[in-house]
Amino acid sequence: MTLLETGKTRPRGPKPTRAYRAFQVFNAVVLTGVVLVTLFPFVNIVARSFSGEQEIRSGQVTLVPRGFNLTTYEKVMTDAMFWTNYQNTVIYTVVATAIALVLTTCYAYVLSKRQLKGRSLLVGIAVFTMFFNGGLIPNYVLVSSLGLRNSLWAIVLPNAINVFNLLVMKAFFESLPTELEEAAAVDGMGTYGTLWRIVLPLSKAVLATMLLFYAVAFWNSWFAGFLYMDKQELFPVTVYLRNLIAGATGGTDNTATSEAALQIAANIQAVTIVLTMLPIMLVYPFIQRFFVSGVMLGAVKG
Repeated sequence: MTLLETGKTRPRGPKPTRAYRAFQVFNAVVLTGVVLVTLFPFVNIVARSFSGEQEIRSGQVTLVPRGFNLTTYEKVMTDAMFWTNYQNTVIYTVVATAIALVLTTCYAYVLSKRQLKGRSLLVGIAVFTMFFNGGLIPNYVLVSSLGLRNSLWAIVLPNAINVFNLLVMKAFFESLPTELEEAAAVDGMGTYGTLWRIVLPLSKAVLATMLLFYAVAFWNSWFAGFLYMDKQELFPVTVYLRNLIAGATGGTDNTATSEAALQIAANIQAVTIVLTMLPIMLVYPFIQRFFVSGVMLGAVKG
């Protein structure tokens, strides 16, 4: 029998106190302020990227473009080399992220097993590399001696495993109930089957997080391409934009005084930031839901 049939009303919770209402108002004001402070630099950068050279230099641009101008966007996006380097960045990011995710997942899953012999040594080796490395010149010599220069692998392999991401995944795997894997072993499932069918489906949140971390890192990376690539057609787009900034801000040729050159020099940094962060911003909404999902809810019963 429902509440409507019995004529009873649904019980209500306690009435919010005045102090609780004041806290809600204070919390809303603080969070609104944080959002505005966070969004202001982004909106300002977008406005500067569409503004004219004189308005930018005079400091008139805040949240709305002034002297609307697309000269820099036209300069960048009509250059065939920009799209070639953009394609390179997409390929580098996809391949590098996939390899890094596979290697990090496998290494973290192994380290999460407390019964593994030499586990402490393997963890120590990984942590050691967070604080010490061979240095820039030895790394360059190593990559060159392996014949990796001017290739995809010069960007992918040296950064295939991020130790911080590794430790985060290791901690997540250790938090999973051991009863799940024990039950899978009783059913005759091997190690790889357990990882693929039991562990990974329950690890969507951490996998999405690592995917985003690696993708952002590889997308924004420019130094590896700048260091190991000699051919312009192999550059990632970040190196292309870096060279464009250097040419616009430090050019001394005869065209440096032209109106178009001054416009490019005025807002090239803003255009660069918009073009590099836009793809990641488009990808993030599809991954964001995994950060807050309760993946373990109901995984173990009884």
